[in-house]
Amino acid sequence: MRNAAPAAAVQTQDGDRRAEGPEGPLVGIIANPVSARDIRRVVANANSLQLADRVNIVLRTLAALGACGVRRVLMMPDREGLKPMLLRHLARERAAAGDGRHHWPQLDWLAMPVTARVDDSFRAARLLREAGAAAIVVLGGDGTHRAVVRECGPVPIAGLSTGTNNAYPEMREATLAGLAVGLYATGRIPADRALAFNKRLDVALNAGRADARHDIALVDVAIAREHYIGAKALWKTDSLAALYLAFAEPEAIGLSAIGGLLAPVGRREAGGLRIELEPPEDDAAEASAAPLFHLQAPIAPGLLRPVPVHGWHRLADGEPVRVHQRSGVVALDGEREITFGPADHLTVTLRERAFRSIDIAACLRHAALHGLLRDPPQHPVPARIPAAPHRTTSTSLQPSTPAPMLQTQGDPA
Repeated sequence: MRNAAPAAAVQTQDGDRRAEGPEGPLVGIIANPVSARDIRRVVANANSLQLADRVNIVLRTLAALGACGVRRVLMMPDREGLKPMLLRHLARERAAAGDGRHHWPQLDWLAMPVTARVDDSFRAARLLREAGAAAIVVLGGDGTHRAVVRECGPVPIAGLSTGTNNAYPEMREATLAGLAVGLYATGRIPADRALAFNKRLDVALNAGRADARHDIALVDVAIAREHYIGAKALWKTDSLAALYLAFAEPEAIGLSAIGGLLAPVGRREAGGLRIELEPPEDDAAEASAAPLFHLQAPIAPGLLRPVPVHGWHRLADGEPVRVHQRSGVVALDGEREITFGPADHLTVTLRERAFRSIDIAACLRHAALHGLLRDPPQHPVPARIPAAPHRTTSTSLQPSTPAPMLQTQGDPA
């Protein structure tokens, strides 16, 4: 195993900065080895993801990156067994490809301590940003992607869904994600075609004070009437007081499904959504008001719960919204992170164009239209689709005659 040579960020023709070292562009991989193992998997009928499944996802990603000409990949280490299993499988694949027709990238590992906590994702994203990675492939759920986005800065990410609640990372085949990342990282697709901007929710506790704290969420910020962090994963709806959503899609699973089935907001659509799940505490006249209705929402795979809805409003970009609950817990993308009390000042702000991600569908379409996967490449692809033959016989203009029904022995006439 060797350490990757430091990469220098170079300016490409489209104005984007990507990593170029002695061996070409660098791509990072952050794979959470324990995603999809929280309490929501216990209380719901959800599948679990085995270590071998994660290894196979990484192998498919590496194969596609290598096919695009990426020669250097830097990955976050772990202590769950993913690294040794991946190295064994990779050695076998390289031996099988000894004919030289396929080049696997050189896989190196970040030099960092492993804690088996979210701090590993924070540190890995920061190190990959400093190393000049062109992009970061992320394997995990909403929490893992939130951790990477918090530290990756301008480096775009490509999300692969391997968690319990996966509202942010869309379901994509790793091979296709690897192709899109590889084509972008090697400069064959310009940034204005390959990248998409994403929304984010900024949470500020006591801004401007000595005890100030700031954090982010990619999908949802939930306010719960609780006073402890506990197992972190939030799945009980009876304690929810308010919900703030960057986007809300009807086909999502998790807390954002409440908004998706109430008032959908697309991930590329302007604005967000705020939902009140209990009467406002600062209005005595409304303190005992009944909900407008109850909404059945899939909080986790196989787990549907009725949620009382007292009202909802749209969130505007850049406008801080004060949380009116006097005390409770703030859950970021489904995980409890912050406690607050009556003396605290808590706000949530929607940020549009907050971070960039690889638009996999757009990249693959661009590759098809420009012949990037042809050998040799063609720019642009010539139109060679043969026209459908025309039949102008007189019989083709006549209405068709129904075929007579065949009568078999024993059938009624």
